[in-house]
Amino acid sequence: MADLDGLKVAKDYHLDVPFANNSESFYVKGANNLDWGMKKHLANIFDAKSGNTVMFAFDHGYFMGSVSGLERLDILVPKLIPSVDVVMCTRGALRSCVPPAGNKAVALRVTSGSSMLNDDLSHEIVAVDIEDAIRCNADCMAVQAFIGADGQLESIDNISKVINAGIRHSIPTMGVVAVGKDMDRTDKYFKHATRVLAELGVNIVKTYYCDNFEEVVAACPVPLVVAGGKKLPENEALTLAYNAISKGAHGVDMGRNIFQSHHPIEMAEAVRKIVHEKATDKEAYEFYKNAISK
Repeated sequence: MADLDGLKVAKDYHLDVPFANNSESFYVKGANNLDWGMKKHLANIFDAKSGNTVMFAFDHGYFMGSVSGLERLDILVPKLIPSVDVVMCTRGALRSCVPPAGNKAVALRVTSGSSMLNDDLSHEIVAVDIEDAIRCNADCMAVQAFIGADGQLESIDNISKVINAGIRHSIPTMGVVAVGKDMDRTDKYFKHATRVLAELGVNIVKTYYCDNFEEVVAACPVPLVVAGGKKLPENEALTLAYNAISKGAHGVDMGRNIFQSHHPIEMAEAVRKIVHEKATDKEAYEFYKNAISK
């Protein structure tokens, strides 16, 4: 084991130097040396022109049950699919409520655990095997990761099993950084958690925005996708998306800030303006207001 005595805190993130292991032949961060199948799935997730992605997360039901805004997945999801690049969901929601027609990528939630009813979400299992992920045509498998918290060893075991299975079948893994109620949402923590997941072998990390986010991005050798988190006013959610993309995130995964909006389709389209068209948050919000006034 590495000796921790005298270990220095990292300082030099070379923020002015682009990530080294990218090439003109493939544009996804850290994916240069992956096999063709892995690259194909990542290309389904990340837009070739912008290099970014708009994910729509509606997997909340696997631990929250019926959620405000997601009462009728069968009505909401088909309407929103044209406005997003990736659907992040459970296999149950995928098979029952996501139309198979079209070319949207699938981020499949493959871990599960306790529900909100017992207020302990830190102990999960791998609930979906690789064969069913293949049958679902998943472009990545999403695994919850409790790093530096209760349930860490189980998380690392889960994520390692999923990564190993994914490598055998050329399906990327997305590590989802979990933040417990007693954990600090600081750049120090997110630098640690995102780097640990990348070192374990995930191909994408879903995390949260924080101060000094550009340093979190620089220290992580795979793409970061920023979670939308709790419901915010639309202008604030668009500012979150803008800050994340401008500081180096390669996408956002909006859930409640889309499906709990009074105008979810227009909100998703406004997010796309930021993620793919380099719009500012103010420009995106003006677009949103104009769209809902028609």
